[in-house]
Amino acid sequence: MKIVPLLGRILFALIFVMSGINHVGGAGADYAAASGVPAANIMVRLAGLLSLVGGLSVLLGYKARIGAWLVVIFLVPVTFAMHKFWGIADPMTAQMQMAMFMKNVALIGGALLIAYFGAGPFSIDNKA
Repeated sequence: MKIVPLLGRILFALIFVMSGINHVGGAGADYAAASGVPAANIMVRLAGLLSLVGGLSVLLGYKARIGAWLVVIFLVPVTFAMHKFWGIADPMTAQMQMAMFMKNVALIGGALLIAYFGAGPFSIDNKA
């Protein structure tokens, strides 16, 4: 059963590593700008860096608690800035944005668990 936390960390971290790589390159800046994010090109790259570093930290289990807090710092503003389902008139778009909002809320919950409990076995933090 010691493999379960490792698998959980891998699956959890993949979204942050993959999206972090894309965002560091500037992908999504136009969408962010259209959503009203100021200095979107810079903010998307900064968010991508938080996502990538936090995701790699959790994935490797190296300073995973700090990495999880980086993920939280990334997710909270992104969730509220990019998935404002409550202000969308089109029901299908609002439903999609609500699903994305709730997905991010669940990811924040997962990150908070890692921030509290740490990386678990099979991690650099617990190499003993």
